[in-house]
Amino acid sequence: MQHLLKTLVALFVVALAAPVQAFDPDINDPFQLDVQKAIIAIKKADPGIEAFFENAAGYAVFPSVGKGGFVIGGAYGKGLVIVGEKIEGYTSMTQATIGLQAGGQKYAQFIFFKDDVALGHFKRGNFELGAQASAVLVTKGASADASYDKGVAIFTQPAGGLMFEGSVGGQRYKYKPKE
Repeated sequence: MQHLLKTLVALFVVALAAPVQAFDPDINDPFQLDVQKAIIAIKKADPGIEAFFENAAGYAVFPSVGKGGFVIGGAYGKGLVIVGEKIEGYTSMTQATIGLQAGGQKYAQFIFFKDDVALGHFKRGNFELGAQASAVLVTKGASADASYDKGVAIFTQPAGGLMFEGSVGGQRYKYKPKE
């Protein structure tokens, strides 16, 4: 009975999301449903971001990244890489920081690849973002002024927590193709 209820709720969420779907998630895969919910949430928060979804060669979605620290900090999240409307592979992000910081937070992260060159660089598995890389915090209309930097555009959408931070560090991504 509980499985049936979960399936019906998942179908309901997918049916409501049909007009804004970027890909067709497997309703039996909770992680794919989390990715779909994150996509729906960011499109609702800033409808202008639809242009990035439509025009990018591909994108990575991390529906839940956890971050925390006190002087030394870190973050971790898992995601999907989507090209067209298909899942191309799986990705993970790790981050290490040092500096003035305290707290913890949770957020969704979206990385859009402008062209096949940028997407190919990410898929080769040695993609890193240094301290100079910046992400656009999603608010209504934030995507209107956003642009690609070296073929990549990054957006974050806070989900909770509080973090005071003045630190340096970098993010490292790994990619595994879907089998």
